[in-house]
Amino acid sequence: MSAPAPLAKIGILSIGDMGMGIAKLLIAKGFAVATNCKGRSQETIDRAQAAHVEVLKSDVELTDACSVILSVVPPRDALATATRVVESLVGLSQRDAGPLYLVDLNAVAPSTVRQTAELVAKSRAPIRFVDGCILGGPPSLKKSAEEGSSSSDADADISKSWSRPSIPTSGPHKLSDIGGYGETLAATLNTRHISPEVGAASGLKMCFASTTKGFTALAIQSFTTAQKLGVLDELKQELADRGAWERAAGGVTAMAPKAYRWVREMEEIARTFEEDGGFAPDSFTGAAKVFQAVADSELGNEKIGKRKRGTTVEDVTEVLSEGMDKRKKKNV
Repeated sequence: MSAPAPLAKIGILSIGDMGMGIAKLLIAKGFAVATNCKGRSQETIDRAQAAHVEVLKSDVELTDACSVILSVVPPRDALATATRVVESLVGLSQRDAGPLYLVDLNAVAPSTVRQTAELVAKSRAPIRFVDGCILGGPPSLKKSAEEGSSSSDADADISKSWSRPSIPTSGPHKLSDIGGYGETLAATLNTRHISPEVGAASGLKMCFASTTKGFTALAIQSFTTAQKLGVLDELKQELADRGAWERAAGGVTAMAPKAYRWVREMEEIARTFEEDGGFAPDSFTGAAKVFQAVADSELGNEKIGKRKRGTTVEDVTEVLSEGMDKRKKKNV
């Protein structure tokens, strides 16, 4: 028996850890997924192909083949990625397949995503722009589902077989409005449309991330300073007694491979709190410097799934302390 035709082909830029998780989720639900890996490593291309993601040679091929493109890139690349999509449709005012939905799922400030939406609107390309964000880790098949024989079937209840982040969206367009498969796509991705205003979903992301990644930046400073003072074990005990150690330690030991991405994210949070909240940006420009220090250290070489350093709080603080001591001596 031949496999059923896919519901639709969804493009993802790019296939990193989060993008790969989303791709596998969509494929499990019966969607085809494609990407353009130009400029990416052979390892990334091999991972994409192993997951049955179609690897295309250009953005033009990608926009021709897909009805929806999900932008999941480091914050610094968000605007450039939207520009790539727009430029691939230069000269088109309409498409035979209908408008392309461009869903910006990047961790950026409301003003940044409004700039992206304005770029799309001015281009007059056949694109419907959706502001979105991702709250939580990459989608993954639950262990209980991995052990079952039908867990990846497209008819299975995706919420029972997959752990999924929440994906709020906002703006004048909704994924659920797409004819034929839009409601299935929106449900598979665990989206909810929270506002007709572009910037609402990105603003929610900034406020959410300030309490999670922002807390991790504080914990990095606290633990490293405690280590240098010789009181890290005592701090651990005091926090554990109050039920606060596990969350803080988990954030600190998990962040190294993502620190370089979080530098710009902290800057975007600072921008949000200044522009939309009226606060001075100092706290989160400082947090950006914390993650830059991590990215500049030996920890900055860490890769997800291939961890060597920073898997314990003690090792994180040791690496950062050594790096700071070296910089002090160099500046003396």
